Amino acid sequence: MSKVTAVIDIGSNSARMAIFRRTSRFGFSLIFESKSKVRISEGCYENNGILQDEPIERALNAICDFAKIAKTYKARKLLCVATSAVRDAPNRNEFISLIKKKTKVQIKVIDGQKEAFYGAVACSNLLHKKDGITIDIGGGSTECAIIRNGEIKELISLNLGTIRLKELFFDSKADIKKAKEFINNEFSKIPSTFSHINIFGIGGTIRALSKLIMKKENYPINTLHGYEFSIKKYLSYFKNIYSSEIKKLKDFNVPQDREDNIREGALIFSMLLEKFGAKNVITSGVGVREGVFLSNLLRNQRFMFPKGFNPSYRSLLDRFSLEERAQNIVKINATKLFEVLSDEFDINKKYLFHLQNAAGLTKIGNYLNFYSLHEHSAYFLLNALSYGYSHADKAIICLLVKYSNKKIPQDDEIAHISTLMPDILVLQWLSFILSIAEILSLSDDKFSFSFRKNTLFITSKNKAYLIKEKINSLHKPEAINIEFD
Repeated sequence: MSKVTAVIDIGSNSARMAIFRRTSRFGFSLIFESKSKVRISEGCYENNGILQDEPIERALNAICDFAKIAKTYKARKLLCVATSAVRDAPNRNEFISLIKKKTKVQIKVIDGQKEAFYGAVACSNLLHKKDGITIDIGGGSTECAIIRNGEIKELISLNLGTIRLKELFFDSKADIKKAKEFINNEFSKIPSTFSHINIFGIGGTIRALSKLIMKKENYPINTLHGYEFSIKKYLSYFKNIYSSEIKKLKDFNVPQDREDNIREGALIFSMLLEKFGAKNVITSGVGVREGVFLSNLLRNQRFMFPKGFNPSYRSLLDRFSLEERAQNIVKINATKLFEVLSDEFDINKKYLFHLQNAAGLTKIGNYLNFYSLHEHSAYFLLNALSYGYSHADKAIICLLVKYSNKKIPQDDEIAHISTLMPDILVLQWLSFILSIAEILSLSDDKFSFSFRKNTLFITSKNKAYLIKEKINSLHKPEAINIEFD
């Protein structure tokens, strides 16, 4: 597979391109992304599905520029897919031929099942939860997939999209009841097996709704991918949006570029949430483009990363770690210490995940500068642990890295993200363990640990004078003793 791969997705509303660079066998990072609101479907639903001249011209211009950008990034592979509006168009072959002639880009028109599959591949590999139903609302269609334990089980595609509803109902100011009847008629295609408490929300409409909630709640983390919210709390909010007049959408802080189709999307989304009996939404910042890339990358892996593998974690090590061997030593000692201390101080075993991730990445800030390396490392993690982590996971890992080898965190330092954090004493113990493990990495010695009579015993063959001095200067969560054998 090419080291740099570009993927173009021609949707009914927007054309988008993402460029990915592989950093190792399965590690990768996104290096460029752009979109153009070409609205290829404009006017087609009221003209028997035929793609119109102006939208075709817009799409041609956008794809031409995308191809030039991909060449600038030295992409050796360019994959281009088209979805609902193009696949349903009687003149799709003429459109595909025109694009090939003018840009040399070969469009692959995918059916609804394949579109649902790509969205599911992206979510199953790049979100932190592995069980749920995807909902991908586009301009012309909506795709859904059932994911169980990371495996894709069922796929459906519905002829429901924001532009389709806009042109058929909202533009003509038809009664919203007629739009609901149209949607319910399409719902008859949904098998009874499509029921789950978790929804993975894909696409521009759901991302826009999630952003509105984040702004409304003054959410402390400015990252959309992995953001979660309760459906019960916001279902009436969505209903207020789709029932509103377009000129009233400013009252909901809807951005101007979303005003013309967010009501239609909110209607489809609300009705699907109720149909599936869902309780939680996990917002996905990934979708068809990532699915196309991953399907190519993981084609010999049953479209799944190896168990326990995280592409963001691996990519960070590939790009920024100057001391991976030392990082592994930190991780080994942190794990051993956790196993000794977790039962003694009632630390939930689930936090070993956060400790190990933090321990494996504490030193990547050295790539920028030794001074303030932990602040640099925390910044790297906050912005680059893109996939496979919840917001709480990222917040905990970043905090542990930031305070490693320093004072343990205090209540006032996490007040702004307290809803995402465990008890402060748990954080302090994790921070203390990580600090000890990082100090021990100054030596190649193998250390063993035990705890008895309120004393942590650290055993090694050598004296390790500097290590003893540094560990004895650490702030402790509770009054314990540390002895070196």
